[in-house]
Parts: sequence; C-alpha cells; structure tokens
Amino acid sequence: MARHWQLAGPAMSYSSLALAVAFGLFAGAARAADPIVLQINAFPNAKALPLHAGIAKGIFEKRGLRLELELTEGATAQRTGFAAGKYQIVHSAIDNAVYNIEVGKLDNVVLSGGDQGMNEFFVQGDVKSFADLRGRILVVDATNTAYALQVKKILAQHGLKEGDFTIKSVGAGVFRLKAMMEDKANAGGILNLPFTVQAEQAGMKSLGRTTDLLGPYQGAGAYAMRGWAEKNRDTLERYLAAYIEAVRFVREPANKADNIALLMAKLSLPRNVAERTYELLQDPGFGFTPDAKFLPDGFRNLMALRAEVENKQAVPNSGERYVDLSYYNNAMKLVAAR
Repeated sequence: MARHWQLAGPAMSYSSLALAVAFGLFAGAARAADPIVLQINAFPNAKALPLHAGIAKGIFEKRGLRLELELTEGATAQRTGFAAGKYQIVHSAIDNAVYNIEVGKLDNVVLSGGDQGMNEFFVQGDVKSFADLRGRILVVDATNTAYALQVKKILAQHGLKEGDFTIKSVGAGVFRLKAMMEDKANAGGILNLPFTVQAEQAGMKSLGRTTDLLGPYQGAGAYAMRGWAEKNRDTLERYLAAYIEAVRFVREPANKADNIALLMAKLSLPRNVAERTYELLQDPGFGFTPDAKFLPDGFRNLMALRAEVENKQAVPNSGERYVDLSYYNNAMKLVAAR
C-alpha cells in the first residue's frame, strides 16, 4: 500500500516541500544578516561627528551594526538614561564614568579615548583675567563632574576658592553658550567645539585652553556597563572598530567637504563656523585623538583632579577598576585586518 506523507494537515508534494525548505533557509539567512541594533548616547557637539559620519557613510553598517543615536541635554540626563538601561554605549567625558562608579555605584567600564576635551575657558568681553571672575556666575553642565571640576581647579590656581564665585548648572555646551549669549551676568564657562568658535565670533574671549592650564587630560571616550560588555564582546569590538574607522574618516583631509557638510547639517552651523571647527578638530592636541586612543597621562590627571576637588571620589592609581582596553586592542586588530 502506498504511504502518503502529510505535513501539518493536507498532503504536500515533494516540490512544495523543497520550496518551503528553501524559503525557510533563505529567511534564516536573511535574519542572520540583519544588523545588530545598538542604542548610543552622545553630546550634541562636534565630538559626535564620527558617529554622524559613521552612520551616513555606512561604516557601522559594514560591521553589521545599526546605530540608534540619541543626543543628550546634559550629563545628568545621560547618567539617568544610562543607569536605566536606555543605552548600551555612551560617548561622554570619561570623568562621568568614574562618577558613575564612585557615586552612582554603577559597574561601567571605559573602553576607549576620544579627545582631551576640546575645551577653552571662555568669558564675557569685559573680563580681563581670572581675578575678574570673583563674585561672578560661571556656567557648567553638572556641578560635580568633568569640566566643572576643571573650572574649580583653574580658579583655585588663580586664588579663587569656592564661595568666591557662583557655579550654575545649565547643561551641555550648546546651553552654556546660549546662557552666556543671552545674559552677560553669566560671566564665563568652559566651552568646546563648535561653541568656542561661536563664542569668539560673538565677542567673547578665551582665557586659555584647559590642556594649557591644567596639563594633559583624558576628555571624552566611550564606556558601557561591564556586564553587557563581557556578554557582547564580539559586537562591542566591531563597534569600536567601526568607530575608529569613522574617526579616521573624519581626520582624513580628502573627506573635508563631507565632514563640513555633516557639521552644518547636524549642528545647524553656518559654513564659516563649520570650516573653522573642522580645522580645529584636525589638531591631535586639541581635536580628535588619532584612532580614539586612550591617554594614560591624561587619565591620571583626570583621576588626581577628581580626588582633589571632589573629596577623594577616585582612586588615582587604580586604572583597572575603571578601564578595560582589551576591547579596543582587539578592535584595532579588526581594523588592521580589513
């Protein structure tokens, strides 16, 4: 007696079965090729240019990744979202990662460098020196981290202690510039690119780059929760490889026109500001650190500054507690292999 095979009900011919199997294999392959989606958080300034370029030019896509990029209003909002699990990877001042460990009790880990801050201490036109800031208002992002600590240290070096001036939290660089533009009572603050260029055009003046005033400093970089990083090492290393390639794209002079166009589009900058910003980004001592390399000397200074200014909220000689460069080192191997 002939035996009729049935699959899920009615009889299916061998040709139909073959077609179904082939379709299933194709669908499985398509799903396997789907990009991994990563939620990334960064600041709305020139430091985000490699992220914008990497997305626009398909650099992350080539590594099998799709980024959902969110730009933060400030350090406090970024910390809150990161602690709540809204983002897998954050690009921010590395001091924020140290704060997260010491104060927020979050087990995050620093993955790379990025720059030395791109920071200058800008003041209103009537301010002639740091001494003129006595009794004045200075604008910062969060009052207890990163560049606010630089403000306090720089003023202390010039004889001004806390109480001799007022610190006002207004948020990210775009909001610090806005506060200084709209109210001259806001006498100064640390600004980075492109806001330093805009401040200068508005008649404000720089009292110096923070690296000249305080020495090397590990400014921005990438960090993630340690547990997530360990469970997603392959994805994270591909992300860092793509980010390094995006930094190279930004720093390549042949790509100048594309990068200026991105700065104009993403930061709503006029061409002259975008051009000057891009020029400054090319300076490895002020703009992007080549290949987003981590700067040990800058990190030691960062840790010493936090330990001094924020009541020893750091362990200056305990880098392994905060940093794991194994992901970055493997990412560099991926970059070299392509």
